[in-house]
Amino acid sequence: MIITRTPSRVSLFGGGSDYGPWYSQHGGATIGFAIPRYTYISARFLPQFFAHKFRVVWSKVETVQTVAEIDHPAVRAVLEATGQVKGLEIHHDADLPHGSGMGSGSAFVVGLLQAIHALGGHMTTPRQLAEEAIQIERECMGETVGVQDQIFASHGGFNRIDISRDGAFTVSPVIIPAEREKALLERLLLFFTGHSRHASEVAAATVAAMPAREKELHRIQAMVDDASATLAGGDLRVVGELLHEGWRLKRSLAPAISKDSIDLVYAAARDAGAVGGKLLGAGGGGFMLCYVEPERQKAVRKALSGLIEVEVGIDREGSRVVVYQP
Repeated sequence: MIITRTPSRVSLFGGGSDYGPWYSQHGGATIGFAIPRYTYISARFLPQFFAHKFRVVWSKVETVQTVAEIDHPAVRAVLEATGQVKGLEIHHDADLPHGSGMGSGSAFVVGLLQAIHALGGHMTTPRQLAEEAIQIERECMGETVGVQDQIFASHGGFNRIDISRDGAFTVSPVIIPAEREKALLERLLLFFTGHSRHASEVAAATVAAMPAREKELHRIQAMVDDASATLAGGDLRVVGELLHEGWRLKRSLAPAISKDSIDLVYAAARDAGAVGGKLLGAGGGGFMLCYVEPERQKAVRKALSGLIEVEVGIDREGSRVVVYQP
């Protein structure tokens, strides 16, 4: 039995510049952190006396004879890509709902890859996991995805990610004093809007709009530099102001990024005192992140009392094997 634990992520700035059609021409950059809300994958070789060869347990239970018969697209793609021929039993458990904008889909792929490699007795590096997950999601699953989700899921931490035009990436830890990091996290409130969505569909609309929105995307990417400078020693409130600017820019990229109900949530948070915020992920639903100074947090929580709040923290480990009993 192998069990892996893989974190979700909070993207602060630069989202959108990590899509291939953009960074292949302009390069890309994002900044954010892995959050201690996890996807757990357990995997074991299935004894041969069972009537079925593969058993996959997620929101439904699948018992099939071949990999091609598996309905779960990520499980099927990972098993095909890794050339699995032995029978397997795979279970999926998660702290967050699918389609929440926190990178849970990529965390699933990274965690499953980690488990399959561990079953074969192979130790993987975070870079290997990220690169394999990116390839599987794009080429095998045909998804419109960026690259930051897989990198945060595999590496963990509070990082800046820079992406070259050829797709090579550099992960640089955001190094700030512990007190300053604590102060930042204390000003970030995270709420679930109640809306889940298929990120690839929303992302496809954003990618299609990129040629007409180059000015906005250049500014979204440049905000990574602004945020890095602020985190290094500026007034933390600027982070909130940048989030608000990013919200307005992202809203202009494609109609699918937000919807009326989400706009109302953001407006309520701002009216109650939030400096700024953003809808995490590709848009369309999921989690709303707000920057709120301590003296206004009670009012913001009251204004958004109908939503579920999730505590914000940083996962430092990335994807890891937590049970290893091959």
